[in-house]
Amino acid sequence: MPPAYRPPQRHSRLTRRGRLVLLFTALLGIGLGVTFLAPLLSRTEAPEQPRHLLIPEGWRAAQVYAAIDKELRLPAGSTSSAVATAGLPLPAEAKGNPEGYLFPATYPVTSKSTPATLLATMVRTANQKLATKAVADGGRAHGMTPYQTATLASIIEAEADNPADMGRVARVVHNRLARSMPLQMDSTLNYALNRTSVDTRIRDTRIDHPFNTYERQGLPPTPIDSPGLQAMAAAVAPTPGDWLFFVTVKPGDTRFSVTYEEHRRHVAEFNRLRAAASGTPAAPPTGRPAPAQAGPPA
Repeated sequence: MPPAYRPPQRHSRLTRRGRLVLLFTALLGIGLGVTFLAPLLSRTEAPEQPRHLLIPEGWRAAQVYAAIDKELRLPAGSTSSAVATAGLPLPAEAKGNPEGYLFPATYPVTSKSTPATLLATMVRTANQKLATKAVADGGRAHGMTPYQTATLASIIEAEADNPADMGRVARVVHNRLARSMPLQMDSTLNYALNRTSVDTRIRDTRIDHPFNTYERQGLPPTPIDSPGLQAMAAAVAPTPGDWLFFVTVKPGDTRFSVTYEEHRRHVAEFNRLRAAASGTPAAPPTGRPAPAQAGPPA
């Protein structure tokens, strides 16, 4: 059979003018696209590189507040004033005071950071560290709440001359608590007097203050600084021993004693070394060193 009839196909062809119009329209579309795209590209910014705020172990809350004010370029006192309204996740025992819960670490700071956000991050971090299995289980074994663990750890942080001594300092505290002995820690007196001193005098030990652990038994009412994880671990897992006294005779040389007589000899040596370094005659053995000292003045 002959092939079916098909009418001839007619192909439309652009004239030269039509091709020019089509090309112009395409170029115009591209130009408009670039015009609209350029502002979008120009508004795309590189991610903000955060600054870093370092909070060292052993800092008091007042030092942390001042560091945040400085990092955020705020007037002095801004962070301290923000505490009351920051809604910090503190335990009820803290009564709104974040002392001991501003965990020492390095924190990122951006243009969106505020005193409240930084403080909240520090408190959440402290809660996380206190809730780690070793710290939480150890605290319960000693009958301590997390807040009491933080308080004891803050004393260890202030008193220990180096991390290797933390376990033995913790043991002195536990031994004194078990015997209903006052802790007699110079670090708590320094906190009460808002100072950092290398001497504690008899008159200092007689002040009427909640943080005077010479006159009052038990732990102080709040932590005295920001303890790190090592101090927390030492608080709940102290080194075995019978020590009741210690004194740092010189950097790196902390002497732990079972008897008061031995402790007196160590304090006398501290006084002799200090007098020799200062070129003055040795004073009677009443001067006492902080930051590592437990026991009455010799």
